[in-house]
Amino acid sequence: MNAHAGLSGQVMVTGGAGFLGRAVVRRLHESGTTDVFVPRSRQYDLRTHEGIDRALRDAQPSTVIHLAAVVGGIGANRESPGRFFYENAIMGIQLIEQARTAGVEKFVTVGTVCAYPKYTPVPFREDDLWNGYPEETNAPYGLAKKMLLIQGQAYREQYGFNAIYLIPVNLYGPGDNFDPKSSHVIPALIKKCVDARDANAPFIDVWGTGDASREFLYVEDAAEGIVLAAERYDGGDPVNLGVGSEITIRELVSLIVRLTGFGGEVRWDAAKPDGQPRRCLDTSRAESLFGFRATTDFEDGLRRTVEWYEQTPMPRLNSVASAHAAEAL
Repeated sequence: MNAHAGLSGQVMVTGGAGFLGRAVVRRLHESGTTDVFVPRSRQYDLRTHEGIDRALRDAQPSTVIHLAAVVGGIGANRESPGRFFYENAIMGIQLIEQARTAGVEKFVTVGTVCAYPKYTPVPFREDDLWNGYPEETNAPYGLAKKMLLIQGQAYREQYGFNAIYLIPVNLYGPGDNFDPKSSHVIPALIKKCVDARDANAPFIDVWGTGDASREFLYVEDAAEGIVLAAERYDGGDPVNLGVGSEITIRELVSLIVRLTGFGGEVRWDAAKPDGQPRRCLDTSRAESLFGFRATTDFEDGLRRTVEWYEQTPMPRLNSVASAHAAEAL
């Protein structure tokens, strides 16, 4: 684990009650940052000027870490592209502007790997962000988050506003969202396999061909990278957060089948989209600029995630509906 100095002053973490946010808040406390404010959506609607204003007045933060987002898998992105674009864009744009006028000293924007062009050469380098259009099924979401990079850079140039931009790859880990309507590929597949195993189902259906690849970052590693960047990085260039290696969806399914003990058949629905063909990040910039390197072995992290799901009370839907193997995030 990297040594931390801790952040001074109040830190506001939007989305701090969510999957990644809880890990970031834990890591902030562990690093010696004691004053952390988490605006909850039922009290502060960050899609509105008034909600943001009240959050900033109540928190009076010196640092904002912006994690809040409207997210989902391919199905959710295809069903609600307008909502995914508008709510993510309006929330981030207003928050950055109001943070600037409120005198916030540092703004940490957590973007998305969906901002990269569909056919980005592997490994994805930050300089490739503008070399094409994102994968179509999640482009509205990816572009909305990408605009926050431009806003931060423009504000740095005109106002001297210290805004940084991080690009985490697909996240996973205990506490993830296992709702089949909005979950991403790993929790969707874990739930699918466990439910089918418990129901003695003879098969599961999985979207896509299995040929697409993804890179996955354990949530605690992601939190470590975000906090290190908040403490140590003050530049305008975007920075990837990842592990620097990829796995095909077919290999991922085989691994989850083995870890969950599902003994049935995996049926691939090649008529459904694969999403972006490959995802694998160049992580050298994060290591050189603020000393971040992911440390969690993928199979170990996946095993912890499976164990958490099996030990956590939640509805078990005994169905064989398709898991969204070609996820958006």
